[in-house]
Formats: sequence, C-alpha cells, structure tokens
Amino acid sequence: MSHARDVFEPLQADDPPVVAGYRLAARLGAGGMGRVYLAHTQGGRPVAVKVVRPELADDPGFRRRFGREIKAARQVKGAYTAELIDADADAVPPWLATLYVPGPSLTEAVTRNGPLPVPAVLWLMAGVAEALQAIHAEGIVHRDLKPSNVLLAADGPRVIDFGIALAADGTAYTATGNTIGTPSFMAPEQASGGEVTAATDIFALGQTAAFAALGKPLYGDGPAVNVQYRIVHSEPELSLLPQSLRPLFARCLAADPTDRATPAEVVEWCRARLGADADAGGGPAVWREITGPEPVVPAPVPEPTPALPQPPVPAPASTRTLAHALPQPQSVWPTPPTPTPTPEQRKARRRRTALIAAVGVTGGALAVGALAWSLMDAMDRFGDRDTAGSTASATGPAARSSASAPGVAPGPSSNSSGASDQSNGSDPTAVGADDDASDDAVFPSGTPQDPRPEPFPGALLDANNSLSLKSAEPRLEGRKGDIRFGCEPNGCELKSDSAVFMQIFGHGTTLDECRLMLRSADKHSWTLAAAAAGSEFCMKDDEGNIGLYVIQTKSTALPDIAFLTGDLTVWRNADR
Repeated sequence: MSHARDVFEPLQADDPPVVAGYRLAARLGAGGMGRVYLAHTQGGRPVAVKVVRPELADDPGFRRRFGREIKAARQVKGAYTAELIDADADAVPPWLATLYVPGPSLTEAVTRNGPLPVPAVLWLMAGVAEALQAIHAEGIVHRDLKPSNVLLAADGPRVIDFGIALAADGTAYTATGNTIGTPSFMAPEQASGGEVTAATDIFALGQTAAFAALGKPLYGDGPAVNVQYRIVHSEPELSLLPQSLRPLFARCLAADPTDRATPAEVVEWCRARLGADADAGGGPAVWREITGPEPVVPAPVPEPTPALPQPPVPAPASTRTLAHALPQPQSVWPTPPTPTPTPEQRKARRRRTALIAAVGVTGGALAVGALAWSLMDAMDRFGDRDTAGSTASATGPAARSSASAPGVAPGPSSNSSGASDQSNGSDPTAVGADDDASDDAVFPSGTPQDPRPEPFPGALLDANNSLSLKSAEPRLEGRKGDIRFGCEPNGCELKSDSAVFMQIFGHGTTLDECRLMLRSADKHSWTLAAAAAGSEFCMKDDEGNIGLYVIQTKSTALPDIAFLTGDLTVWRNADR
C-alpha cells in the first residue's frame, strides 16, 4: 500500500465518495489487494484508507484471516510503523485505515535520486529493524517486506502492510503475478515453499537495504523464475555493496534462517556505526535530503450542504382563468402564407417521389445480392481451409499441440527465440559479470530430442480424482494416481509418494525452466496457501516425466468439497 506520493490523484467516477464515514479527498494508488485513498479523521488528521477488492471480499477465508490480522495489527505501536487506527473485516467491502505518512516510498526515492549513501542506509536498516521488532512481538510475520512497503518520512522510515499478506494468502490476490511475497525480495525458504518465520523478514530487510544501497535488486531483474532460482541456489554478491556494510548484510542474507541476525542485533549494529548521530532524533541532514519536502496534503472534504427541495407555488385560480381568457401574443414578424403549388409543381413532386422509391428498391436488391455473394464466397473459403486443416492434421499434430498447450516450451524451430529470450530478460548489470551467459547455460535452447508436449486442459483434482504423469490419460478416478490433492484443518496441498513439486512464481513457464527448478527439488508435498488461479506448478515423477499444472480454479473454502481444476501439460521422459 504505497500511499506516500508527491501528487495526489483526483477521484475517478468509480471511486466511492465516502468509506465508513471517511470522506475521500484523493486517490493515493492501487495494489494487489485494493485501492488506497486519502481521507481525514474527524479532527482533521490525514489517514490512508485501503478498500479491499470485491473478488477478495467474496472469499470467506479471506475475511476470516483479514479479521485475525486486523486484531493483531491493532496491537502494533512501533515508532517506525504506520499505525492501524480503524478497520472492518465484515464491511462490504472490507477496509482499513492507517495514519498517512507524508513522504515517498523507498522505491520512489531511489528511482528519483539514485542509491542512498551509507549513513542513510544505516538509518533505514535501523528503523525498519525496529519496526520488525514491534511487528514480530505481536506474532505477525510481514511476508512481503520490500522497498514499496517502506515509506520515508522526515523522521525515519515507516513499514506498512504488515500482516496483510497473510490475509490474502490463497486468494485471487495471488493471481496474475501477485504472489504472496515478491520474487526479488523473497527469502530462499519462502521461494522454495518452506516455512515462513520472523527470520524470513530479516532476509527481506537485507534485500530491501541492498536495493537502497545499489539502486537495483541484489539478485537482479528478469523473469521471476530466473530470480527465484538465483535466490534459492546462489550466494549473494556482497562485493557489490559498500565495504563497511558487508558484515551486516552477510548476517541478514544467510541462507540458513537460524544464522540470520535478529532485529535487535541489526538496530544495535547500526547505532554503533552511526555514533553520536544515533541520538539526533530521527536522522541527520542526509536523511532529510533523501525524503525531500513534505507534499501538501489536500484539505478535508467538507460535509455537503443538503439542498432542500422547494415545492412549486401554484398560481391563483383567478390568474389562471384570466390567462386563458386573454388573447395569446402574436409574433412581431407576420407569418408568410403558405403558397399553393401549381399543377406543374405537383407533377414534379410525384416524379421525384417515384424516382426515390425506385432507387430504394434497386439499392435493396443490390444489397441482398451482395450479401448472398459474400456468404457463398465465405463458405467456399471455409471449405478450402477445412481441407487444408485436414491435411495439416495428418502431417503435423505435434506442432499444433505444442502451440496450443498452456505454458508449453517452444518447439525446436522456435525455442531459440522463446526460452532463451525469456532467460535473457534479466538486467545485464545484475549480480555477476556474466548473468546473461549463466542464464543461457541454465536455460539451454531446445533440441530435436525434446519430447512432444501433451496438453490436458481442465484436469480435475479433488478427493475422488488424482493425476498420473505416466498414464496416457493423466486423470484417474480415485486415489490411484501419483499426484493427489487433499485438505486438512491447517490447509490444502498437493502430495505424492514419489513425484516432486515446485511452485513457480511467474507465468509462461517452459520445459527448460521446469527441468531447472526440479533439478534439486525434494518436496513430495506442497501447500497451496500461496496459490490461486494462474499459479503454476512444475512436477516430476520417478520415471522422469515432467508436468506443468496451471491452476484455473481453486475452491478450498469448504474443505470437504474442495477441488482444483487446471491445465496440465506433460512431457514424457523429459528429465535428461
């Protein structure tokens, strides 16, 4: 909820004027969970009001989680958090209000001014770590700490959206790239589907501070699957960071969560390096230069003055009678008399009328003829295309199935512009001198030996159906298949005796990317809490068959009748 902006957007036609008594003054932005508006309390203090999207509000599970997180978030009173002051999880739609923070987000500040100097990075890390102390003390894990969720006020940073990511967990918020957590700032255990703890937020703190110091993500840009792979399988390139900060970054970015620093240790380390400035009350001049002048906040919207309707005053009966009795006023200019047409004029009019009618009939006949001609021509072309399609069906089914399958890797003739182009989409100045070359190595171009993709749209998984990558028809009735779906009181999951799973935090996954991510996969079950419509899962069985399952429908609100539907693509014997 990045609600600090230099320019306030005016309300649009589809924006409500009032939310739960708060009169909206401007639009502050929009995110995966909803829209954010500027409003004011009764006393005139500015607040940021977030209104939840309707598709989230329709999910009973979201409302329950949202209510729990609101109760916990009300207890967070840290100096470096945007305090939650009001909320209603049962409203239509649900909403919450936090104190408005006058200042840019860290993303906006770095984009505008470039990387932060070392003293400012120390102030940033100390403030965010102190905010995490307050958040974790209430049993909340942020889960989505990133530069856009850190606002830069004149007296220090403010962390926002704490506890909200968990409420959205498993809803439509995760569709179309809006996963729980942002790939560039995830911890390894979060990217690989492991347990998320308070130490996960410390890793995100290290990445957020590295972005501030470098002006770009530490693990580079590009497709989410590339970034995800680097975070899980490679060490951070600390040599890119200022030398004086490397020891602290090494503690925050440790691969093992138990080796990471605690928020209290981060605060102590930063204060020791800031020295006397640590007691300056919010930061030295360098911090104020970064935040810039505070934006001029629009004034509160006044209550509208009701306009009382005035009843019409009837004229006195005597006046109405008199008005009808008086002669009506005549025009100043006399109306010329209508001339009587001559016999020749009447004949000319009849000839024009007959001519117009004849032209209309002729034009109608021509239009009908043209329509019939176009219809016959279209039918001829359709027949020619159907004949050509039958010929193609006999000669090239593999090519067509490859083109139509969702998430299918390009064929041999097109893979050089497909998978390799996608992998080369990462920032050429990202971590490592030869990121492009390394991406080419991990995502090699397809070869003629790549198996043909077999698409199976609408594959159902529920308590009475399972899937098998070995079968000619993957969907199997009962629990005979190797890939099963089930729900327990703590959530729903994919599970298997021998197949392994990996959720991909991106879209359009290819065979080469599935091969890469499954190379070190060892999980035979995967929780679906962070999955929704559009989520993609790579899976591999013990015979080397690889599948890509793209969720189309996820219904888990009632565990007894929960189900998944998705588009499955299978590559037989693809693990080479």
